[in-house]
Amino acid sequence: MFRPAVLFGILVAATPAVAAPADRPNIIFILADDLGYGGLSCYGQQKVPTPNLDRLAADGLRFTDCYAGSTVCAPSRCCLMTGLHTGHAWVRGNALVPLRPTDVTVAGVLKQAGYATGLVGKWGLGEEDSTGIPNRQGFDYFFGFLNQRHAHNYYPTFLYRNQERVPLPGNENDRRTQYAHDLFTQEALGFIEKNKAGPFFLYLAYTIPHANNELKAKTGNGMEVPDYGPYASRDWTDPQKGHAAMIDRMDRDIGRIMARLADLGLDKNTVVFFTSDNGPQKEGGYDPEFFDCSGPLRGIKRDLYEGGIRVPMIVRWPGRVKPGTESGEPWAFWDVLPTLAEIAGAKPPTGIDGISMLPALLGKEQKSHEYLYWEFHERGFDQAVRMGNWKGVRRNGGQVELYDLKSDIGEQHDVAADYPEVLSKIESIMQSARTDNEHWPVKRPAKPQS
Repeated sequence: MFRPAVLFGILVAATPAVAAPADRPNIIFILADDLGYGGLSCYGQQKVPTPNLDRLAADGLRFTDCYAGSTVCAPSRCCLMTGLHTGHAWVRGNALVPLRPTDVTVAGVLKQAGYATGLVGKWGLGEEDSTGIPNRQGFDYFFGFLNQRHAHNYYPTFLYRNQERVPLPGNENDRRTQYAHDLFTQEALGFIEKNKAGPFFLYLAYTIPHANNELKAKTGNGMEVPDYGPYASRDWTDPQKGHAAMIDRMDRDIGRIMARLADLGLDKNTVVFFTSDNGPQKEGGYDPEFFDCSGPLRGIKRDLYEGGIRVPMIVRWPGRVKPGTESGEPWAFWDVLPTLAEIAGAKPPTGIDGISMLPALLGKEQKSHEYLYWEFHERGFDQAVRMGNWKGVRRNGGQVELYDLKSDIGEQHDVAADYPEVLSKIESIMQSARTDNEHWPVKRPAKPQS
């Protein structure tokens, strides 16, 4: 296990590792929705086994310090697609703001490099007929949800295939026979089959285990799943059973995808990533504490504490990534674009915040970030910085809290008063690491009247 040192901007030298065009692998990037750091048994989950994802980790590399782009959906996916953190990304919150024609996505980079590019699942970065739809952002093929609120519904009456609405008659008139997650798995398997000659890039953005918030308001149970499977007889609430059944279904279907790769002889020439878009929700009627979904971390979705942004990350690449390994290298979603570009032998755009993590994947010496930065606009203006093992959190423009993640992974002990130089450095980063955004202006707390 390689853990390079980072200290206030000192970068460890990197070893170039560019894949030659002749051996470019297929790339599958699987994204769960609202799955916490502790949601998989290979990350400590005790109540819901995930044998297929555990096998993926056993066959590859498990990162302990990987971070989502944000603590909610749309900005996290924007960081993933564009290689920019939320201080520079165009989309910084869950609003209907599309990507622009000038935005360069990982799909666009890989398409230009000769990859067939497909998105199956949830997009959230551009509505119908906007500049942000997947087919205008580098994807040859798209099937799924455009709107993240529409994606709450697991039995929708329509989905999109490319730029056309596809009716789902099995869900009309309150019928519930076409489950969106199952359709996504079928489409993913079909995309792999169609593009087996390669190389291809499949971004499989499942909506599991996100809650159907509107259904929760009606019935009290927003964990929408066809059946509770092996959890039907548990002495749990229905939302707890539903959450467990959703994770079980996702794990099962990822197993199906891995089996199809093997059947097609693609197993050894496909690199598979698995992660989540943010920390666990407290929606849908289920209690994340019941499953210990944040593991040892503080916070959940909408927090910039570790539980809101640190996520599982598993990478499997036979013959290149050493099986059964673990890395504590800190990285984040804005590193995905340059990483996949280097894997594909492509050139990433200039001016992004990400760096390629391919050396870390291959067990080589890795250039490390000086810092990782987040901002969040839903509850005022929150910021967070990770710098080495130091973590600074500012809530709603207030005083910066400081935590030493090496000794306090749960962020329980604010040591800001003990390390003024570290605190000053992080405060400086919070000022310099961002640009203004017209859609997400900084909202400072009102000053008390004198």
